Amino acid sequence: MDDIELASYLRFHRKRSGLSQQDLGMIIGFLNNDQVSKHERAEVLPSLLGAFGYEAIYRVPVAELFPGIYGTVKQGIEERLAELESRLQQSTVKGRQAQKTARTLEWFCERNNSN
Repeated sequence: MDDIELASYLRFHRKRSGLSQQDLGMIIGFLNNDQVSKHERAEVLPSLLGAFGYEAIYRVPVAELFPGIYGTVKQGIEERLAELESRLQQSTVKGRQAQKTARTLEWFCERNNSN
């Protein structure tokens, strides 16, 4: 992933709030003062707890704070889901496994129609 893909809006929201990186790190509970800086520069991905911390502070969904990361993750997920759906559609299983496969294909149908 390059810097464009990892772009975040953390710095924008921090500057708008008037918080310093040190203030923000303390509020989230980071032990290392550089964590906020590294997250803003996309050198390091925040932990799940850190990402939720940013969301709670700014009241902006994580996917909107980190649109590049979200887009990259989403693209990979969609590709792997499409592979699985194709594999299941070609499946010739029987018995209980057939019921599970049918339920999963039904879920795929519901998911695809909810867009």
